Amino acid sequence: MLEKKVTGITQCGREITVQEIEEIKETVRLCRRLSLQELAQTIAENLQWFRASGTNKVDAGLKLLKKLESQGILQLPENRKMPKRRVKKVISITEKTDPRPEIACKLKELYPVELEIVKDKNIVALWIEYVSRYHYLGYKKPFGYTLRYFIKSERGRLGCVLFSGASKSVGTRDSWIGWTEKQRLNNLAWVINNARFLIFPWVKVKNLASHVLGQINRQIRIHWQESWGYSPALMETFVDPAYYQGTCYKAANWQFLGMTTGQGLVRKGMNYTTSPKKIFMKPLTKNYRNLLCSEKLVGRTQL
Repeated sequence: MLEKKVTGITQCGREITVQEIEEIKETVRLCRRLSLQELAQTIAENLQWFRASGTNKVDAGLKLLKKLESQGILQLPENRKMPKRRVKKVISITEKTDPRPEIACKLKELYPVELEIVKDKNIVALWIEYVSRYHYLGYKKPFGYTLRYFIKSERGRLGCVLFSGASKSVGTRDSWIGWTEKQRLNNLAWVINNARFLIFPWVKVKNLASHVLGQINRQIRIHWQESWGYSPALMETFVDPAYYQGTCYKAANWQFLGMTTGQGLVRKGMNYTTSPKKIFMKPLTKNYRNLLCSEKLVGRTQL
């Protein structure tokens, strides 16, 4: 493959200069025995291209290398294949998550209701089993950084909550925030998605869900900072009106923005649709718009 010169390109919101491209070409030439993953790690480190937690943007580095190769700017090693994707593991349902006796009482009778951060490997497996068994969407491996909670009281565990990476592009949300495409690509990690919220079916306690969301609003920036080294600015969630109306989010002062289009994320060679969802947003800091539309959110920045 003949290499050609370029004037610079943009990848994941980052402008890659001609000088940086020449340095990348030299790195690939000198390190041809490395795997693509190792090359991407090296490229991201050399560019000081960091994720919000301060770790290297390896995925962005991989995309950049493949783009440069597709444009004939460099040629990647042919004998170093990416590792095959792991086969999806079947989640076993055990007696550990069997239904418990019904809990039907006033909210104040459960106090204190607390959030238990789930990190231990065995407890994570239990959390996954509960979500797989009782959430209408089941369990899917979350995208990006994650934070799992059990909801608990003296009566035992009451439910599960998951926060993970934000949706890459949502027209209504992005217009509401007011950021440019470049700002979205650079700062998306500071928006987190409430991807799962489950109150166990045997727990019949009015206002419990909105009470839990209130606790999350007050605590999650600290928990996220402790786990990932930065504090998010905004939370999002998507509610399927075929199942729920988002009443608990409204009660917890989340803002309803409208509906998604039902069009999934556009990918080359792929086209799929999903049912329209209600979009709810909850700011975690007063100046969230200024932060998300700025150049300040770099590395392990604490808001």
